[in-house]
Amino acid sequence: MRAARLIKMVLLLQSRPSMTAGELARELEVSERTVTRDAQALSEAGVPVYADRGRAGGYRLIGGYRTRLTGLARGEAEALFLSGVPGALREMGLEDAASAARLKVSAALLPSVRDASRTAAQRFHLDAPGWFREPRTPELLPAVADAVWDDRVVRARYRREEAGAEVERELEPYGLVLKAGVWYLCARVAGGGTHRVYRIDRFTGVEAGGERFVRDEEFDLPGFWEERAEQFARSILRAEVVLRLSPAGLRQLPYATDPASVRAARESAGEPDGEGWVTVTLPVESEDIAFGQLFGLGPEAEVVAPAALRERFAEAALRLADRYR
Repeated sequence: MRAARLIKMVLLLQSRPSMTAGELARELEVSERTVTRDAQALSEAGVPVYADRGRAGGYRLIGGYRTRLTGLARGEAEALFLSGVPGALREMGLEDAASAARLKVSAALLPSVRDASRTAAQRFHLDAPGWFREPRTPELLPAVADAVWDDRVVRARYRREEAGAEVERELEPYGLVLKAGVWYLCARVAGGGTHRVYRIDRFTGVEAGGERFVRDEEFDLPGFWEERAEQFARSILRAEVVLRLSPAGLRQLPYATDPASVRAARESAGEPDGEGWVTVTLPVESEDIAFGQLFGLGPEAEVVAPAALRERFAEAALRLADRYR
């Protein structure tokens, strides 16, 4: 355990000019006192770790010290090769670069773990698109990806969903996200605008000029995407349905609607009645969408409100009974 932590500490210091004890403690999930002891142990083992004293001090490696990858265990090497997503790299036009990088890493590994890329590929494959959807690679994705990697400002024409209107924007492309087979660009409007999300298949033109933008190093792509995805999920839930659910209906609810709605419904659930049924308030996009989602629950759910939706279910139940009588 300690040996793995010491190796990680060396790699962290190798990747940055300097790190404070607090930064190392957070990365290694230990106390600052443990960081001090580990730095001393590395120094005694011949690793040139130098400690700068004072409030602005920290730890750094001196003399251009570098470690090699020969210490990778098999599990670590396999995880490294799993970190690439072949389909996504191919769609972005980075397949050749990724292949060259894998070859270089393989050459640096010990002979005993050089087959890690093959064994990892035999055990894991990512198929990103959802079922019943024909995956399509946006034509302009490679151009957008080039601009992202090179921090180049792009002039883009974008087709808005509403009315199909096109707008032209000068964007600073920060990052790409592949969600359920759909590619998105997280970008900032040039000149200090806010970060926004764009579907790449709605771009009708992308031109990258010679101008580079200065990237905000505080920008956290995973955190930004998580926050925006949560906002989007909440924004489309504009209506509510009051339901009575049997125990079986409560178990089946996650298969009928989206996770955000299910979480809200479970949080609103009252105490079960004598038959085990509970009353919940379910956020939905609309009554039409709720009808399609909840119909599959059959007799395990009863719509209490709104009245119009309850009447619609009652009518559908009568028609269904007539059909099967």
